[in-house]
Amino acid sequence: MKLNMFLLKSTVVAALGGLLFGFDTAVIAGTTSNLSQVYHLTPGLLGWTVAAALWGTIMGAMLAGIPGDKWGRRDSLRVMAVLYFISAVGCAFAWDWNALVVFRFLGGLGIGGSSVLGPMYIAEIAPAKWRGRMVGFFQFNVVAGILLAYLSNYLVGLQHFGIDHEWRWKLGISAIPAALFFLMLFTIPRSPRWLVKKRRVAEAREVLRLTGDENYENDLQDIVASIDADHGHADEPLFSMKYMFPIFLAVSIGAFNQLAGINAILYYLNDIFAHAGFNKVSSDLQAVYVGLTNLVFTMLAMSVIDKVGRKKLLLIGSVGTAACLGGVAFIFSTGKHFELLLFLLMAYIAFFAFSQGAVIWVYISEVFPNRVRAKGQSLGSLTHWVMNALISGIFPALAAWSRSIPFVFFASMMVLQFFVVLFIYPETKGISLEDMQKKLHLA
Repeated sequence: MKLNMFLLKSTVVAALGGLLFGFDTAVIAGTTSNLSQVYHLTPGLLGWTVAAALWGTIMGAMLAGIPGDKWGRRDSLRVMAVLYFISAVGCAFAWDWNALVVFRFLGGLGIGGSSVLGPMYIAEIAPAKWRGRMVGFFQFNVVAGILLAYLSNYLVGLQHFGIDHEWRWKLGISAIPAALFFLMLFTIPRSPRWLVKKRRVAEAREVLRLTGDENYENDLQDIVASIDADHGHADEPLFSMKYMFPIFLAVSIGAFNQLAGINAILYYLNDIFAHAGFNKVSSDLQAVYVGLTNLVFTMLAMSVIDKVGRKKLLLIGSVGTAACLGGVAFIFSTGKHFELLLFLLMAYIAFFAFSQGAVIWVYISEVFPNRVRAKGQSLGSLTHWVMNALISGIFPALAAWSRSIPFVFFASMMVLQFFVVLFIYPETKGISLEDMQKKLHLA
């Protein structure tokens, strides 16, 4: 099977939700100082300002499976695009702190929803041999969005808008890609597996044909058999003993992704560098270097994920991130060797991007059968965002008490992840979604 342009375009458009996801989650890092001054925020209130969007992502991730199953993955992504747009414009024109928090919450709904719907859509249109790379393109866009956020913050910071207006520009500029995302979603098809669930088999056949599936008739029959819509099995409850193992896999990988400390570090990156003695503009520039490292190593992971496999990447990342986090903890506990901080954080980001960052959305989209994939994807994403909100919300207060303890905790979690992955996680590379269902005894 050759990769055709229709399939590629559909993947790229769906992955644009990842670009906005990355931008909106990371852009706050360049505004924390301004917001603290403008609204006289304590560390606790700053944590709430950052976490407000994350609580939105929790609700978005928790509920996204409902419209995803009812209206389809593609049409539900349009709703997420509208939420991104409203959030960006609202933050830019926020009239007080409460309004800012509300609009950040709305943006969080879009982030959480797209983190469920985007990878799920791509997984359901992608052929097995390219699924890792194609779903991984969503994560590529996430880290590209993070890099763009850091670069945008740096460039806006050079304009000297003043503390009353700089943060508005930084938060509002994402309205442009949000509008583009909404319009582009009208150019891609529905998921063939969702169409089969809705008994629209002829439409599903046409989508498989247009995406270049050379054995589309046989593959269509496999999808029909796996869903068994004609016998009332298209929708089943997720929480049953039958699905306990994929539930464990999705919940654990979602939790470990945040127990690595990734988003807490990304959100407060400028503050971390400030504690190490860097000035404001320098901190913005260091953040750009970190974002670029994230992008490069995500690209590297995408190039090998379908060859090396998901499990090996997770094991490599567990060792590398644990070592780097231990080094950062040592620097802050001793107050020495701050010149190594940038190197260690860039190495940490490299190991994370090469492992958990590239694998999480791919893996969650693979381990659930067609009948409950939307619910399972929501659960895995929900776990990711709950952990994100909790960790990011308490990070400022914990770091104010001890700058090293958070990094010691994150490092120990990566050691635990190594053994869980080594002894429990199955490999999913190169297996069709329907065959994966059989491998995990879920047929």
